[in-house]
Amino acid sequence: MALLLNVEDYRRQARRALPRLVFDYIDGGAEDERCLQRNRDALEALPLISECLRDTSKVDIGTGLFGRRWRAPFAIAPIGLAGLVRPRADALLAGAAQAAGVPFILSTASNTRIEDVRNAAPDATLWMQLYVMGERAIAERIVRRARNAGFEALVLTVDVPVSGLRERDLRHGFRVPMRLTPGTVLDMARHPAWLLRLAGGGMPQFANLLPDEDDGAPVSAQTQAALLSRAMDRTLTWESLGWLRKLWDGPLLVKGLLGAEDARRALRHGADGIVVSNHGGRQLDAAPATIAALPAMLDAVGSRIPVLVDSGMRRGSDIVKALALGASAALVGRAPVYGLACDGEQGALSVLQLLAQETERTMTLLGASRVSELGRRHVEMQVPRSHTEHVVHASVPAHGKASIYPAHAAA
Repeated sequence: MALLLNVEDYRRQARRALPRLVFDYIDGGAEDERCLQRNRDALEALPLISECLRDTSKVDIGTGLFGRRWRAPFAIAPIGLAGLVRPRADALLAGAAQAAGVPFILSTASNTRIEDVRNAAPDATLWMQLYVMGERAIAERIVRRARNAGFEALVLTVDVPVSGLRERDLRHGFRVPMRLTPGTVLDMARHPAWLLRLAGGGMPQFANLLPDEDDGAPVSAQTQAALLSRAMDRTLTWESLGWLRKLWDGPLLVKGLLGAEDARRALRHGADGIVVSNHGGRQLDAAPATIAALPAMLDAVGSRIPVLVDSGMRRGSDIVKALALGASAALVGRAPVYGLACDGEQGALSVLQLLAQETERTMTLLGASRVSELGRRHVEMQVPRSHTEHVVHASVPAHGKASIYPAHAAA
């Protein structure tokens, strides 16, 4: 295996290891993929400012949330259909998260049963991500099973009333049922190691939509297609959080918010946390970068509930930027999956360890020995955006919270 020094190295190796159809499903975004790029551009446009001559002989990058101690300030984001990358992918990712001491969030669109993920990582901090489709009884079964399996938090994803137009997937015929083209079949044949693993494990299924002994009939093909295309229940409203509260008595987070008013709504309706997310650039291509939306969301809720952020995190320094702006933690999705493609559970763990090392190194260089010592003073106040005439500001208004916005919007 080539020398893999950073997440981009793992990405390139994953591209070689996977058929194009599978790699593009993991790697791609919606439409022109401008949101995908915007996430990276906005993170790269925020330099960090060091504070020198501070005691960093011992640096602790750990954090705590909902009564649990994390060894690093990030978690693995929910990843649907990860079983296309490796059989039992969800269990392998949970095992990597357990070894790294960080949470793993299991997707509703996972390919490993909830109970099997818990058995594979009995000591892991596991959260359950929830999509609510037209048949709400399915969501109720998933919530019940997650609670019984000892999952500790529920993450309701709300930014998918309809699937983003993922053109890479459409060109490959990626749908239910799968439409394989001669070119796709030839590409699969050129990846024999992947093909042998798939043959051994079988074509991934939405394992948590299959019936258990007491779950009744399997869900329809239409529901499975809706899950693949992320076509969710459009009657879901903020009042629906009350319905979930009757099913779930643990922490309830709302994922997929980008506006301050939605952050305030989440707070009013009793959410225990929010995740600032644009679905990794896979939904609304015109959406803002999450690092740009983050400060206004923090302004909206203050310190009353944790605010997490995802989308575009590729370096430990990206995670530190989010923490410095005020996020409680970051979520990483594609990065550990690139590792999974390269070397299974060990590859995913290597990526998590790499991100932890980069986070620790960045904090040491900033002069911060604990996550709590990071603050907006570590983020550059005014940064030119590359290849544009715009300026991104990380300003500190009178109320003391940082915000980021295009220069022309401030006029």
